[in-house]
Amino acid sequence: MKNVIVGQSGGPTSVINSSLLGVFKTAKDRGADKVYGMVHGVKGLLDEQIVDLSTQIKNDLDMDLLKRTPSSFLGSCRYKLPAIQGNEEVYDKIFEILNRYEIFAFFYIGGNDSMDTIDKLSTYGKLIKSPIRFMGCPKTIDNDLNKTDHTPGYGSAAKYIAATTKEIIRDGLVYDYPVVSVIEIMGRNAGWLTAAAALAKGEDCEGVDMIYLPERVFDIDKFLERTGELLKENRSVVIAVSEGVKVADGRYVCELADHVDYVDAFGHKQLAGTARFLAGKVAEKYRVKTRAIEFSSLQRCAAHITSRIDVTEAFNSAGAAVKAAFEGKTGMVACLKRVSEDPYMCITELADVAEIANVEKKVPDEWITPDGTYVTKELIHYIRPLIQSEISPLWVDGLPRHLKLEY
Repeated sequence: MKNVIVGQSGGPTSVINSSLLGVFKTAKDRGADKVYGMVHGVKGLLDEQIVDLSTQIKNDLDMDLLKRTPSSFLGSCRYKLPAIQGNEEVYDKIFEILNRYEIFAFFYIGGNDSMDTIDKLSTYGKLIKSPIRFMGCPKTIDNDLNKTDHTPGYGSAAKYIAATTKEIIRDGLVYDYPVVSVIEIMGRNAGWLTAAAALAKGEDCEGVDMIYLPERVFDIDKFLERTGELLKENRSVVIAVSEGVKVADGRYVCELADHVDYVDAFGHKQLAGTARFLAGKVAEKYRVKTRAIEFSSLQRCAAHITSRIDVTEAFNSAGAAVKAAFEGKTGMVACLKRVSEDPYMCITELADVAEIANVEKKVPDEWITPDGTYVTKELIHYIRPLIQSEISPLWVDGLPRHLKLEY
């Protein structure tokens, strides 16, 4: 028997199901007897919430719907596997379940924390001399994975951010009185997503006035001073700011307004309220109309504006992980390598999961302007190819049709 199993973990993206389809179709094409899905990731595996994906993806139409369906088809989790030493019973249970289902290859689609799961499982597998192969498929809108040029999911989120920012800029110019719009964008400690707001600028759009990334210390006084200067010149000011910007003492800006209580299994604080806090400061100081706009989960579930490049790369990188597993590889991640700029082209390559798990890739400092209020043309050039072309939804009764898990 050549059965495989796949799970999705962490925050979803609009193309995470293209990665799932890449695992499913490639495994089937290579002779897998069954392709199982973990419902709610490794946590669901421990609870034996397992589904035969052939009962869910029955034909070509289902495949087309799946790659157009946002969020994680199998559900997700933020479950952190404990350290191996002293917790062997957890790992023994996982391997007992995998052996019972006659699994020979395990695929996990996710980001930094998900690669931690692959690292631990592959390490334990080697310790007990298990033949099961463990492979990672990269995914995160944050684009903060090490060893890959970029991550599947990022291009589509960047496309949504750039397109929506253009619309916000147009809206801000409606009135003949000053308006300051502060857009809060995801990314936690890496500014890749917020940088995508720079793509809004073009011959038909003035672009955002300032961009603040978490790679630089955020100075509230300087922010207010620069906003005041812009208000003297413009009736509309639009500012893109990362949810994860921090002041000099290391606190997130959002913590200055609200106490952050929720912390997930990996120690990540819930970040929200940065735009609201800064918009309030501007309104208080300058007595102008302000708007705080949080893209929030919209930037990761807007499948109606998905990048075709992103869909293709998500499918291909997952397929490469399956191919590698069938060829005997384990403890690896199928990454993307940019081999050409003009024309843009990426290929897949394998990297050791130990070099990726729990490592955050930040925006290089030289890609941020010296004053820390914008990004350079090199960063814009890096992002632009990733948002090209579109994959249209399948519309039914005026709305996009999605594939729903029946479990």
